[in-house]
Amino acid sequence: MRAIHGDVADATVRALRDIAPEMGEFIVSFAFGDIYSRPELDIKTRQICTVAMLAALGAQTAAQLKPHIQGALNVGWTRQEIVEVLMQTAVYAGFPAAINALSVAKKVFAENEKPAGES
Repeated sequence: MRAIHGDVADATVRALRDIAPEMGEFIVSFAFGDIYSRPELDIKTRQICTVAMLAALGAQTAAQLKPHIQGALNVGWTRQEIVEVLMQTAVYAGFPAAINALSVAKKVFAENEKPAGES
């Protein structure tokens, strides 16, 4: 989880601690412990699959899509590769899903251009 999300991984678990601590544990143990750690796909492939699936689900997943796009960058996907995956979404999930996902990606890319410490 930290390899993909860095410090955001710990922040996510902490954010759930006061309302649903079990959810944080489920994310760590099931999603990342059981699923992401399976040997058949590498972490880079799993991350782009996650981005594609969240994009296909549409605007209601924007809050989850944002850190996963950042995670895709963190594990080695380029901006252009991410954009191509999101454009592919239009064919199978519709133009609104693709446009919404591209909007999230644009924000993530812009945040990566800001100097450290600036928000």
